[in-house]
Amino acid sequence: MAVLGIDTSCYRTSLAIVSDGAICADQRRLLQVPLGGRGLRQSEALFQHVAHLGALCQAAFAEAGPVELRGVCVSARPRPVEGSYMPVFSAGEMAAQSVAAALGVPLMRTSHQQGHLRAALVDSGLALGQPFLAMHLSGGTTEVLRCAGDLGQVLLLGGTSDLHAGQLVDRVGVALGLEFPAGPMLEALAGPPPERPAVPTAVKGLQVSLSGAENQLLGMIRQGVPPEQVAAQTYSFLARTLAKLIQRAGEQTGLKRILIAGGVAASARLRGELAQRLDRLGASMDLYWARPALSGDNAVGVALMGEDLLRRGGEALS
Repeated sequence: MAVLGIDTSCYRTSLAIVSDGAICADQRRLLQVPLGGRGLRQSEALFQHVAHLGALCQAAFAEAGPVELRGVCVSARPRPVEGSYMPVFSAGEMAAQSVAAALGVPLMRTSHQQGHLRAALVDSGLALGQPFLAMHLSGGTTEVLRCAGDLGQVLLLGGTSDLHAGQLVDRVGVALGLEFPAGPMLEALAGPPPERPAVPTAVKGLQVSLSGAENQLLGMIRQGVPPEQVAAQTYSFLARTLAKLIQRAGEQTGLKRILIAGGVAASARLRGELAQRLDRLGASMDLYWARPALSGDNAVGVALMGEDLLRRGGEALS
């Protein structure tokens, strides 16, 4: 008895099948962005999702082998808040409605963010049951959250007031001539951590600003600073900024466990520097990381959310 999960984000088309917590199929296709581009219009991304879904659905069922679906779960909106909407998610919702109707199984809806967090829990070591903090770091999100023990409720505590962490990485990378999304290539390019960080943080309470850092880093590129130094300064800035945000969220809530999710969280460089920065701040926080392969956009967490919901006897997520 299995659950099909579908996620159509701004970066990737994803389908996954899970059964009793085991991943039976995980099929993804990155959306194509022209060289030098920094993303896609919603209409362009929606078209690519429609073109991908049929083949990925076939591939997912072929990978899983004979399965009996108990339900279909889809990420129908970016975040679990009223009014959260992006056209790209309508492609996945249409496909999910079609499969669920054809098989006569429940259709469940969750958010892209909850899917990210649920995928991040796989092999993270974080035990559910008690509230915990989470940080969602991607091209479209930089948020610190308070999560209920079952991810049924996700409360926004703070985050960026302008640019997102993934956007900063991608914009710096594209300016250096790297392909979009630029995270893995920028990380590979980065030299040793700078002894003297050149880009100051802008943190006020639980709000951070990243646009000033973008201007400084792009200015360094124009000035001819070696690319490996620009890349190293980018990760240094992010680690210092996020460490302050995590420390303050822990102090405000009294919660010491924090799950780090999202595509940016796949960076081994960021993981190491963030842990070091928290130690320097004296922040007694327990960090839990997503499996790198499940950090980026994927439907595994969406499918697992559906399986969790079925166990609780529900058919819809708020």
